Amino acid sequence: MSAEEVRALMSAPGNDRLTWNTPLSEAHAAQLVAACSPAPGARIADFGSGWGELLMRLVEAAPGSTGDGIETDPEAVARGLRLTGERGLTGRVRFHEVPAAEYPGDDYDLAVSIGSSHAWPGGTPEALEALRAAVRPGGRVLFGDGFWEREPSSAALEALGAVPGDFGSLLELIRQAEAVGLRPLQVTVADQREWDLFESAANIGRGSAGRWPTRATGCTPERPRPSTRAAPATTADTGGRWASPTSCSAPENRTFRRHAAPVRPDAVRARSVRHNSQK
Repeated sequence: MSAEEVRALMSAPGNDRLTWNTPLSEAHAAQLVAACSPAPGARIADFGSGWGELLMRLVEAAPGSTGDGIETDPEAVARGLRLTGERGLTGRVRFHEVPAAEYPGDDYDLAVSIGSSHAWPGGTPEALEALRAAVRPGGRVLFGDGFWEREPSSAALEALGAVPGDFGSLLELIRQAEAVGLRPLQVTVADQREWDLFESAANIGRGSAGRWPTRATGCTPERPRPSTRAAPATTADTGGRWASPTSCSAPENRTFRRHAAPVRPDAVRARSVRHNSQK
């Protein structure tokens, strides 16, 4: 089998069983779109958009809005262009094959990045700073990233190919977002069923070479399982505090999570500006 054939087999964009390349149900996606609540005519950017399914849903939710998908995978872009044509979004959703860290666009009403902090050399802190800078004052950010739910075991680290310093705690992730002037409105979490369906589709959809036995669950208690949280934020509360998570507790066998936070720059940024002006 050639390298090109292997790539096609393992490619997420080529897997029609995947609606998006993340554990996300239809109901959960609708909740995220509602939390971000793009207004009619909104300008939306998705950094590391893949084929742009979530971006398209956000655009479809707001009449007259437009979306920019920033994605370097040509196969993902090709799938995205096909989908925009099928859904009548040609001209409203565009794709830019440039690295997220190099994309110059700004003044967006909503900036999105789920699981793509690695696209910035400085990782999560730089990604958060870039997303905040990409939105206008009062805009929102939907951000997804990883954190350790508890101290990872050596087996979990080996399975993920990670070291303890690769991620912090959820509180540390929140503090990183606060440090750049972001505050959440809502927190949700990808549940076990979302992960089961995602992992099943990701493997079965690759063809017979990547299929599991029909009775396999795709995970064991020793296997760390990521999940996804989402937390929209607003400028309404000038205290700049984060809302408490509203999601259910995760199963004990999950060590690594992804956190997603739709947020707005708020008073945290204003205090930072005043502080800088005194230096």
